[in-house]
Amino acid sequence: MRAIRTAAAVAMSIGLVAGITSCTQQGSNGHQQGATVVASTDVWGSVASAITGDHAAVKSIVNSAVDDPHSFEASPADAAEITDASLMVYNGGGYDHWVDDVLSGHPGVNTVNAYSLLPGTVAQPANEHVFYDPATANAVATQIADRLAQSDAAHADAYRANAAEFAKRADEILQIERAIGKAHPGAYVVATEPVAHYLLANAGITDKTPEGFSSAVEEDADPAPADLAAMLDLINTQQVSALLFNPQTQTAVTKQIQDAAQRASIPVVTVTETLPEDTDYLTWQRQTAQQLASQLDKAPATNR
Repeated sequence: MRAIRTAAAVAMSIGLVAGITSCTQQGSNGHQQGATVVASTDVWGSVASAITGDHAAVKSIVNSAVDDPHSFEASPADAAEITDASLMVYNGGGYDHWVDDVLSGHPGVNTVNAYSLLPGTVAQPANEHVFYDPATANAVATQIADRLAQSDAAHADAYRANAAEFAKRADEILQIERAIGKAHPGAYVVATEPVAHYLLANAGITDKTPEGFSSAVEEDADPAPADLAAMLDLINTQQVSALLFNPQTQTAVTKQIQDAAQRASIPVVTVTETLPEDTDYLTWQRQTAQQLASQLDKAPATNR
């Protein structure tokens, strides 16, 4: 897990986020509503918007497909959004550490921490990218609905009806994921970063990425030569069926891995940490699962 920065660093980071201190509003009709839900990323903002409908404003702090939420730093304006929110929805688990930094000085903020809602049945060890688990996203949606129903009783039925619809669609995605493993028993993959850990776990697909390689990438460090060599060997000898590639954290090393996969005719599955443009959370997760299924179908015959 990436190193957690201090609260002092947050207060000094105005210049890093000047272009995004005016947070975009997700899923709102543009009217002034009483309740404001603030989300650390547009991923959780989309989940919140699915529950609020037009009854509350939703603002996402990180909302760019090129930003890496791991390394983002909150400005004072972002911190004010968090502390003034009617409800703060964030990932937790050290993923959006800058939210934890702000909340440490404001324990009274009403929050939903997704990582804390990770089901006990989910494959271990735990991974901070919990938004790739539909069951966890559903738990977040349910808790958002419950919290808003308490503070806005007039729209409680709408919040809970929206949460029920979200749960139905999230379960459909989970069934798609489980079907992938059944269609590709014994399939192996590698990943430039363990972003889609829960997608693979739900599908029953084994990630053969060398542990040292994954750990180095998570720590923003270059993998050891032996780990890089092991990763390339898995690809060059077609011991895996696909490569999962995160373009938001591309480095010279991960680009080398991507190029090797393409030369070896190993399909590449793109996974991101924020929403593609004009896409909501449920559509994004469904499309990613379908992309994995489709690319595994294209794997070299010996690895299907």
